[in-house]
Amino acid sequence: MKANALRQRFVALRSNKLFELFVITVIISSALLVGVKTYEISPGKQDLMRLLDWAVTVFFVAELTVRFVAEENRKRFFHDFWNTFDTLIVLVSLIPIDNSDLALVARLVRVFRVLRMVSFIPELRILLVSLIKALPQLGYVALLMFIIFYIYAAIGSTLFESINPVLWGDISISMLTLFRVMTFEDWTDVMYETMVVYPLSWIFYITFIFFTAFAFLNMIIGIVVGVMEHEHAKIQKEDAMQRGEPTLQDLQDQLQELARLVTANSPPERLTDKI
Repeated sequence: MKANALRQRFVALRSNKLFELFVITVIISSALLVGVKTYEISPGKQDLMRLLDWAVTVFFVAELTVRFVAEENRKRFFHDFWNTFDTLIVLVSLIPIDNSDLALVARLVRVFRVLRMVSFIPELRILLVSLIKALPQLGYVALLMFIIFYIYAAIGSTLFESINPVLWGDISISMLTLFRVMTFEDWTDVMYETMVVYPLSWIFYITFIFFTAFAFLNMIIGIVVGVMEHEHAKIQKEDAMQRGEPTLQDLQDQLQELARLVTANSPPERLTDKI
């Protein structure tokens, strides 16, 4: 009974919005501490930073303990990717920063503690999960973009090598130059230089920008947005199921079933009249 009461208290604490806000504040503060350490500070302030760092680590351990105790099925606690991720970050944060062979690793891991915000903010989780799930589809877009890059780089290297070997000397450097054009980094300077010899070379750059910066970028945005909408719908469906509320698909299925029953129970003479 006492264990159950303690778990209920931890569940209430875990679900408390103020507690979540405080955890996010501590995560941001830990990231700021890492940034402060990159500046030259006095030894006294270094000791203060070290003390604050350990205070943040202790808080993370306590917060993770609260989440673990509040879990209904503790054996499945680490089946959740975000729980495993947070646990690894906290455990590695226990490595002492100073006087240790793993001091560099410890400092680097403390930078990644800011990623714990992803596990606390659902919108960030949706963004990250959507981006990961969109990677297979984005791979085909990237492959097609590479083909366009390769074709234009070969053309550019063939036509413009004599104009500027630094930018168009071979196909690899030509692809780097085209990346500069795609990102609009002083691309007009590159274009005007080749237009001195080939006045119509602007067609080369305009068509390349259209294919890459406009068409492919919109394709990537469309894929990511589509996956995000699917993830939002999935989460809304799970929330509705947890609350016991029917989803839109459930209502459609019920309407179809009701229409089937009405059709099956209709009197034969009415069906004949309709025919």
